Amino acid sequence: MLNTRYIFVTGGVSSSLGKGIISASLAKLLQARGYSVTIQKLDPYINVDPGTLNPYEHGECYVTEDGAETDLDLGHYERFLNVPTSQANNVTTGRIYQTVIEKERRGDYLGETVQVIPHITDEIKRNIQLLGNKYDYDIVITEIGGTVGDIESLPYIEAVRQLKWELGRNCLVVHLTLVPYLAAAGELKTKPTQHSVKTLLESGVQPDIIVCRTEKHLNQNIRSKIALFCNVDPTSVIESIDAKTIYEVPLLMREEKLDLEALRKLNLESDIQPDLSKWEDFLYRLKNPLGEVKIGLVGKYVELKDAYKSIQESFVHASSANQCKVHVQTIHSESIDDDNAADKLKGLDGILVAPGFGSRGIEGKISAIRFARENKVPFFGICLGLQCAVVEFARNVLKLENAHSTEMNADTSQPVIDMMEEQKKIVAKGGTMRLGVYTCRLEKGTKAAKIYQVPLVYERHRHRYEFNNHYMKEFENAGMVTAGINPKRKLVEIMEIRDHPWFIGVQFHPEYRSTVDKPHPLFVSFIEAAMKFRTSRQAATSK
Repeated sequence: MLNTRYIFVTGGVSSSLGKGIISASLAKLLQARGYSVTIQKLDPYINVDPGTLNPYEHGECYVTEDGAETDLDLGHYERFLNVPTSQANNVTTGRIYQTVIEKERRGDYLGETVQVIPHITDEIKRNIQLLGNKYDYDIVITEIGGTVGDIESLPYIEAVRQLKWELGRNCLVVHLTLVPYLAAAGELKTKPTQHSVKTLLESGVQPDIIVCRTEKHLNQNIRSKIALFCNVDPTSVIESIDAKTIYEVPLLMREEKLDLEALRKLNLESDIQPDLSKWEDFLYRLKNPLGEVKIGLVGKYVELKDAYKSIQESFVHASSANQCKVHVQTIHSESIDDDNAADKLKGLDGILVAPGFGSRGIEGKISAIRFARENKVPFFGICLGLQCAVVEFARNVLKLENAHSTEMNADTSQPVIDMMEEQKKIVAKGGTMRLGVYTCRLEKGTKAAKIYQVPLVYERHRHRYEFNNHYMKEFENAGMVTAGINPKRKLVEIMEIRDHPWFIGVQFHPEYRSTVDKPHPLFVSFIEAAMKFRTSRQAATSK
């Protein structure tokens, strides 16, 4: 049995340099060389998990199959590796301290004074090694959130220092820095990288590989200078030049031999040549579209780039699968109403109403859905998007004027969307929803069944409210049918409109399961429907 190797990825100079993408790219290359690899994220904030964080604070909350609410970087890990992550792949300072305090309360420390060292750092090390010890991965890559020098990251850096000393050649540190280009001087500057490495050294950690984010190519003199001042081999200075898409990064890192350098330093074999032909084909189709469509993404966080990250990436996957350029136009749901919907949504080939919580922007989402339904525009509703579609149909087709969700109006007399009975007694917010994978049985003859082409699917959830089954017959008689249901609890998972070209709402989050290797069939079919709608609209216009 091969001893698990550990790779730590730290960041310096600036945030948002792309540690998650570098981690995922390195993992992809190592995976292609035959190694079993996983990635985990250590987040330095004191929240127990991102589940209670506003998207404005931390972007999208990503949900794993086992129901963990995690950092959005885990989405990148899964999209690149096509391997599910779990609770163990995301650790926060809040969880570390919560565990240590619980142990202290139980008396596990036998009256010792509980301190950052060794108790907090020991718990960090235990979580880092949990994946290797429990699941027998060959290589565990650990991305440390934040920037070197941040106060909140110090316990993590100290844990890395200790593990580097304890594990020796079974461990290495990759440090991602910025090499800025000063246009006035016409030069790339290495000083920020030098200072960043110096800060890391002050904590007792010597990086083994330095990855330099840059907008200009690094020449050999720059690489040699960084190597000399930062105590690394010249071959360990890796260029990470800006790319048009994150999916180019694994190929760029292959050219830079990042994976070979890591294997050499970990004393591992590298005989297998990585086969990335499927990845290259994905990129070719993405970069050489044969057509284009415009999709409206309606939500209340559209001004925030990372709020709907998994949805945006699912569109990329579906774009490649259809060899069609997908232009996503974000539309704030608060800006839409019945009077201006036609103007706001004109020219769109498809409309997706995004998930979310709370009442802000709800009526705008309902107006957008009404426009899509009445004008036969392909519509895709996810989670709250499905619930809004149910409310819209109830109000405007079933003529239930007071139809609403009890999340938005607790006193509504026509609660077509209502909270599950077991949720009504829960006061706490974190981790108390229907979370993780649930089974969905597809109804024969429905569009959803034709799209999936299997009788049972397993999709991830993150919500508290459900379709109220008391209204099911009314909906089905009027043409909005149940296309998928949870067989154990009889909860509605998918609804679609029978006489609409493509109108599907899902209670789950299909975007969490879309990867480069396996684009989600609902997104692929939605874009295909948008292409057909665009063709028919253009044909009608040209007459």
